[in-house]
Amino acid sequence: QVQLVESGGGLVQSGGSLRLSCAASGRTFSSYAMAWFRQGPGKEREFVAAISRIGVSTYYTDSVKGRFTISRDNVKNTVYLQMNSLKPEDTAVYYCAADRNYQMGNSYSYWGQGTQVTVSS
Repeated sequence: QVQLVESGGGLVQSGGSLRLSCAASGRTFSSYAMAWFRQGPGKEREFVAAISRIGVSTYYTDSVKGRFTISRDNVKNTVYLQMNSLKPEDTAVYYCAADRNYQMGNSYSYWGQGTQVTVSS
């Protein structure tokens, strides 16, 4: 069982930056691939970024490439999402997720409760 708690969301102006954190419980954090998803107003949840278990591999959806960076600290049991050059269309609830398999789909086993990111124009 893995419990995930996101933090770091908030209100930021277009062009600004935020760093999201997701703290995981348990002693097997390094056994899980981690990912960030988001769900904007009136939209379906979409994949944002994923990182493999020891952080060697990362993958991003096209709309955030070059602006967002996913990273992890397996000592602190935390995954991060550094978001730069934010745009109003990045406004969404951001969720972190964990799964034994490194993947870009929705089939993650564990999910956090989400943190709101609002980008004003």
